[in-house]
Amino acid sequence: MTDLAARGAARIAWIRSRMPLLAAVREQFAADQPFADHRIGMSLHLEPKTAVLLETLQAGGAEIVATGNHGSTQDDIVAFLRDLGMTVHGRRADTLDDHHANVAAVDAAKPSILLDNGADLAALAAARIDPAAVAAGDATGGTGIIGGTEETTSGGLRLRTELAGALPFPIIVINDSLLKAIGENKHAVGQSVVESIMRITNLRISGRRFVVAGYGWCGRGIAQYLRAMGGKVAVADTDELKAFEAAWDGYRVGDLVDLAGWAEVVITATGHPDVVTAPVIDALADGAVLANAGHFPWEIDVPYMYAQAATRTTLDEAIERIDLPDGRHVILLAEGRMMNLAGREPKGNSIEAMDLGFLLQALSLERIARSAAALPAGAQPVPDDIEREIARRMLAAMGADR
Repeated sequence: MTDLAARGAARIAWIRSRMPLLAAVREQFAADQPFADHRIGMSLHLEPKTAVLLETLQAGGAEIVATGNHGSTQDDIVAFLRDLGMTVHGRRADTLDDHHANVAAVDAAKPSILLDNGADLAALAAARIDPAAVAAGDATGGTGIIGGTEETTSGGLRLRTELAGALPFPIIVINDSLLKAIGENKHAVGQSVVESIMRITNLRISGRRFVVAGYGWCGRGIAQYLRAMGGKVAVADTDELKAFEAAWDGYRVGDLVDLAGWAEVVITATGHPDVVTAPVIDALADGAVLANAGHFPWEIDVPYMYAQAATRTTLDEAIERIDLPDGRHVILLAEGRMMNLAGREPKGNSIEAMDLGFLLQALSLERIARSAAALPAGAQPVPDDIEREIARRMLAAMGADR
């Protein structure tokens, strides 16, 4: 084992020891082999918690071909997974073009099951669908893919808009799970975003003015944890019902453009493109910090800021100062990419939340492997029986009755 792989192994050992839900299902999969004869193609953040999920799938007989997401890959984890015999593409320093090539390499390996994050693999699969095969009753559309899972809000949106009706096989959207919404999106993302701001910038939270753009489950959690740490929090959401909820939860609510001049930090958490646009950037106070918690780097109009910049200066890893022609400057974190896994020693969501979330992944992938033909085509929620079984297991693991 190389020194890099050994470092990854040491980090994963701690994570693995705190993921009892996956430990139990790993034993079950090792006995039952639900993924025998299947190649799982994965595009997901390559960090220690994901490694434990991949170990679990491999124990169930799966061949793994994987890549990380742009900017979040951890090289020691890649080295460790390769030592386990997995085909893993990607490195921390990859450009966006490199990332696209890595995703294409996973697709080119012709997986039979997808484990997707942002629907990148699903989009490539859709481009390979043979209408004649579909017409002849081939549920894989000639791709050999029987189905898969999608992790994120952003990917779920793509499946239901850009890719609606394009896939003849089922994709279980993990983000539709109420368990994931509460445990991972609200509490884990909320906690990790606050931790990431503190770790990357070393700025205080208490007394600082924050605007959270988006009041879905992630936005709710971010606002809650910022306020718990003493932050002054406002919320912007274009959905009147979510704005209503935020107001009744006690937050200042308004349009993002109107709140921009008040904000010291703006955090996007919508999953949609074009949130912090030119009018918002033009209204920001001098020294405002911009951060994105969404999966894709499209919520903040970074190209507009770069085009306007008089100068750009890298101040620290994941911190960039952009001086604007009117004398203001803006601080951009992680180039507008998802900040939770950016900067030095990124941790991401809590171990317990990912034990829950990755158990949803594991059991949903097992359902695909065993029963894809019984599921409808296209995006769909996690089956109710899986949700309830995992809720019972999580309550027991937490000792919630004590």
